[in-house]
Amino acid sequence: MRALITGGTGFAGRHLAAHCRAAGDDVVVLARSAPAEARVDLRDAAATLRAVREAAPDAVYHLAAQAHVGRSWAEPEATLLGNLTTTRHVLEAVREAAPDAAVVSVSSGEVYGPPDELPVTEDAPLRPQNPYAVSKAAADLLGGFYADAHGLRVVRARAFNHAGAGQKPVYALSAFAKQVAEGMAAGLDPVPVATGAAATRRELTAVEDVVRAYRLLALRGQAGVFNVCSGVTWSARELVALIGEVAGVAVEHVVDPALVRANEVPEVRGSSARLRAATGWAPAIDVREVVDRALTWWRAAAGGAAPGST
Repeated sequence: MRALITGGTGFAGRHLAAHCRAAGDDVVVLARSAPAEARVDLRDAAATLRAVREAAPDAVYHLAAQAHVGRSWAEPEATLLGNLTTTRHVLEAVREAAPDAAVVSVSSGEVYGPPDELPVTEDAPLRPQNPYAVSKAAADLLGGFYADAHGLRVVRARAFNHAGAGQKPVYALSAFAKQVAEGMAAGLDPVPVATGAAATRRELTAVEDVVRAYRLLALRGQAGVFNVCSGVTWSARELVALIGEVAGVAVEHVVDPALVRANEVPEVRGSSARLRAATGWAPAIDVREVVDRALTWWRAAAGGAAPGST
């Protein structure tokens, strides 16, 4: 396929671009931080249309977004308007310039909020509990509208938490692994690890598995809603203990009140049964390996050998 990826220089975007290229796809990356020839501000409708028309894609993966829950509380307007506007510009550009392309619009498991039952399925109501989740729910519904009203093949991929090497330390696993790596480098014993709420549970799927799901959904090419998730959750307390076990060091878990988020959903756990039935997808990388990759990356960074995080 000829694949167009928005947000292609971000964490998941880089992994998706690499996965698509390894599968033989011709990949075009769009991002505000990309080299000049691929630098596009998706808030500019005309620029987005030109980029889609020039790329002439068979598949469009829309990953570009302000994707951090904590930042969304500090910048709600920018998150709400930015994530919805850029999604509309991408969908409108596809409608005009590449109407036959499959569009994988990446949503989030956060859109469900506190579910009535677990694991949550795609039929559950959307009850977002933070500005980021509201923005993704709105963009998700917009994708459904473009499928219904304009006949676009929009796949809404509701990705639950995922991680791996090189992720920014504003996300849980990366933040915890960074603290352990730096503590080890400093010779601390035990290594202190500060987290937010200790009992809050989230999934932790390898980013490589998540982007593989995106491509399988693009190949399938039919509009629909799909959870991309492992169905297994970890608390911050359990995750810190696992990182210490993988690293082979004693850790001291400390809850920092400043890191505890307002209105946080106690557990976000999804069912991927629909995705598995449609594509045959299943996670191939277990959590221990995800932890090891993140920890190895941060230990290299502590020694000045790792590239910058994204």
